[in-house]
Amino acid sequence: MTFKAQWYRDKFAKHCGKGFCGYPVATVAFYGPDDTRATKVSVGIVAHEGADAEPLERWFCKTADARTDPEIIEAIVRFIEQHGARSVAAIDRIIGCPHEEGTDYPEGEKCPRCLFWANRDRWSGEIFK
Repeated sequence: MTFKAQWYRDKFAKHCGKGFCGYPVATVAFYGPDDTRATKVSVGIVAHEGADAEPLERWFCKTADARTDPEIIEAIVRFIEQHGARSVAAIDRIIGCPHEEGTDYPEGEKCPRCLFWANRDRWSGEIFK
């Protein structure tokens, strides 16, 4: 790993580890076809309590893992800093399918491409009965 890539990884980890330092808050979520490789990351900026995440940016990774891809980590850090986020809320795991309900498949249905998530709680990872 290059020095630059490690620097951005460390900077991202430092942002995530600070806890709540006020608004705006950057929210970071990783998504993948299963719980082993993130193919999408979504970062939103929440300006104040109760606000929607706006702006919202997404990055995609076809072969590597978005959680460790140097270019994506650099883009995340730059986006967070560009929008002046004082806090970063990030989930430490993959939380669901990278496809969007209502965009990539019909509302109320399960993603036909990510069977791993079809009967699984995205927060706990447990399979629904």
